[in-house]
Amino acid sequence: MLSFETNLPHVAAEHFDRPTGARLAGAGTSVHAPRFLLLYGSLRERSYSKLLTLEAQRLLTAMGGEVRVFDPTGLPLPDGAPDSHPKVQELREATAWAEGMVWTSPERHGAMSAILKAQIDWIPLSLGAVRPTQGKTLAVMQVCGGSQSFNAVNQMRVLGRWMRMVTIPNQSSVAKAYMEFDDGGRMKPSAYYERVVDVMEELMKFTLLTRDVAPYLVDRYSERRESAAALSRRVNQRSI
Repeated sequence: MLSFETNLPHVAAEHFDRPTGARLAGAGTSVHAPRFLLLYGSLRERSYSKLLTLEAQRLLTAMGGEVRVFDPTGLPLPDGAPDSHPKVQELREATAWAEGMVWTSPERHGAMSAILKAQIDWIPLSLGAVRPTQGKTLAVMQVCGGSQSFNAVNQMRVLGRWMRMVTIPNQSSVAKAYMEFDDGGRMKPSAYYERVVDVMEELMKFTLLTRDVAPYLVDRYSERRESAAALSRRVNQRSI
């Protein structure tokens, strides 16, 4: 059998890892309720993305989670205020607190809303050498004014990957959302509602499965080779 150095001459042996199930099973089990941050993408008085988010809040709470819903009212545009702005600090603190997230956006002009995107853009990819969203779970949902579409959820999936999150397989897209909520703001019984239940159930399961081993799941060979100082300089560059 070839030696490690001969078979993998370009790999630094001291930083190479052989993943094992024991590493995944030995992280311990958290005893606190799973923590979720929910973001929605509209400021309208009767916002269907907000109403759908509140349904998700009820479901996750009933499943044993602790939930915070961020109100984007008053959040400045990215780079339109210093990151010391109270709403920015509120969002970033909630992101650090959460173990999983739900992003819900209306679809506007075939895309996610600017309001939802602004919230995501205020969440930094890195603070020093720490990535606030890395390894956290994510569920994505959207509301549509017309027929069912998946443009917004597909875009949010790309962003979730970019933020190094564990985006669950299931998702929800509610067509003709103005028909799916009653006068009190509650979602009516439907296949759309049952899909929301499915998505929150799956999010809870993935969060319970991954939250204690997230640091190991997203630990990367290339980054182990970098010093913390070098990593911080690279991921916090401001020249773009």
